[in-house]
Parts: sequence; C-alpha cells; structure tokens
Amino acid sequence: MSLRDKVCVVTGGAGSIGLATAALFVGHGARVLLADLNEDELRAAVGELGEANAAYQVADVTRESDVEGYVRASVSRWGGIDVLVSNAGNTGEIAPVTEYPTDVFDAVYAVHVRGAFLACKHGLPAMRDNGSIIIASSVAALRGDPGVSAYIAAKHAQIGLMRSVAREAAPRGIRVNTIHPGPVRNSFQTGLEERLSKVLGRDATAFFDESIPLGRHASAAEIARSMLYLASDLSSFTTGTTLVVDGGMSA
Repeated sequence: MSLRDKVCVVTGGAGSIGLATAALFVGHGARVLLADLNEDELRAAVGELGEANAAYQVADVTRESDVEGYVRASVSRWGGIDVLVSNAGNTGEIAPVTEYPTDVFDAVYAVHVRGAFLACKHGLPAMRDNGSIIIASSVAALRGDPGVSAYIAAKHAQIGLMRSVAREAAPRGIRVNTIHPGPVRNSFQTGLEERLSKVLGRDATAFFDESIPLGRHASAAEIARSMLYLASDLSSFTTGTTLVVDGGMSA
C-alpha cells in the first residue's frame, strides 16, 4: 500500500476521517494537502502531520474559485496530483420532506454533490495518469431513511457522479470510486445522533449499534484504511464501484 512520493489532496481534511486519512497517507510516504473551512484546525492538523509532508488551503468546496485554489496550491508546491479525496460533508436537518427547509436541502446538496463535481472538474486536469479519485459517500447512499431527505439524496447522487467520471477518466488509468462508511465515532456523527435521539425518543447511538451486525460504530482509522486501499496500487483494477465499510449495516 505504498504511496511513496505520491501527492494527495483531501477535502474536509480537518475532520476526523479526513485527518485520519491524511495521517495514514503520510505514514505510507505521501505528501498531502488538506482543504477545509477552519484555518485554525487546518494549521493544527498540518502541525500534527509535519510541514515537510503536509500543507493546507482554506476552501469552501462549493465555491469554484476555492476549489481551483486548493488544486493550484497543491500543484504549485508538489506538482501533479496522484490522489484526490473528496471528503467534505455536512448533515443538514432532520425533518419530514414536507417540512424540510429548502435552503438547507440546497446547502447539503451543494457540499456533497457540487463539491465532489468541482473537485473532479478541476482536479482531473491536474492529475497524473493512473491516479485515484475517492468520493466519500455513506451507507446513506445505499438505503432510504425518513427525515434526512437532503443527505440521502446527496449521497445517492454522488454514486451517479462517480460512475460517470469513472468512465471519463478510465482512458488515463485514473480510478474513480465511492466509499460508504456506516456510523463513525466522531463529532459529525455525535451531533447527528444527539438530534436524532429527540426524534426517535431513545438513544440514537444505541439504535445504530443495534442496526450494525458488528455491533459498534467504526473508528476514523478504520475508514482511513479503506481509503488507503483505494488510493494505492492494490486497487489498480477497481473503478466505478462502491466500497462499503459499514459493519454490515446495509446487508
């Protein structure tokens, strides 16, 4: 799973999965540019990873100029990109579709779908042949659940985007896949579960654990290891597919 001398870009890089992925990539020889909204968190993340192997760019993944900016920053520092991980995300609201705020729906869709689209649009021209694009989707892309229509719709849409781009990028040997984590022990999931507990009338964390055959949430490190597989040459004949890492939740 060597990424020696590979250049990787990770959006949502200051979050738990993004940072765990970046750390694992660096540990396998890569140089990584992190893109996220919070500069303080990005600066701390680069300090943790080491400035020799990591850099950051503040970016809103829904803004085309910002996406062009993080691609340009990576190329300027290290040259062409080998691995692009579109990982930025948001949760939205929990409400029936008839009551779902339209502006929140648009915001969720923009981060997950427009963000991944822009990453591919501007990232592909800067990528070396035989690279890898990984779009971080979710178990939500493989099921339907009430109250989260925006998140479910956005995650399903990422699969369609991935399959289209996989066909377009294949002549250059660039692989494009989605990864589908189940619930992960992190602040993103905790915030969601706190709100969902009120809707369910019971502890949402326990509810999810009961729904997962392996009986627990994943760690960010476990998701990162699957990211590493898709980033490395071990997945050299894997493209246009959905890698599910959900403890059996969607089985």
